[in-house]
Amino acid sequence: MNPPFSAHGYWCAQITRILGNYVEEHELGRVIGNDGGVVTERDPDTVRGADVAFYSFKKVPRDSIPEGYWPTPELVVEVRSSDDRWPQIYKKVGEYLDAGVVVVCVVDPPTRSLHVLRADQPAQILTEADTFTLPDVLPGFAELVSRIFQ
Repeated sequence: MNPPFSAHGYWCAQITRILGNYVEEHELGRVIGNDGGVVTERDPDTVRGADVAFYSFKKVPRDSIPEGYWPTPELVVEVRSSDDRWPQIYKKVGEYLDAGVVVVCVVDPPTRSLHVLRADQPAQILTEADTFTLPDVLPGFAELVSRIFQ
């Protein structure tokens, strides 16, 4: 696969910074980016490269950075690239949710929207005017969606 365009990296960095600052300030866990591997299936193994993922300290230790693939994260954020098609995105989202990820978010820069997906719940589509919250994963986190697109 070719590396994504620069804008994709910018949106990933925005999300990583916003989530990472909150997670660090509240000592909740770790935020990773840069296609960190998430195992979505075993035997045979399928590994997806999450654009951004959050792991609570319940999943990864506070005092060290584990080697290899970490347990399933609580949150995955994917940024839709210009050549991504929604059926492929939803397939990837389904893999993450089936693997035990609690929330998968898809940032869609062309529409400046954020799609929030949980297993067995309708998708939530947030616009720039909406506030993005994750009470089941990051208690107290609240950020305007527009901040992602600054």
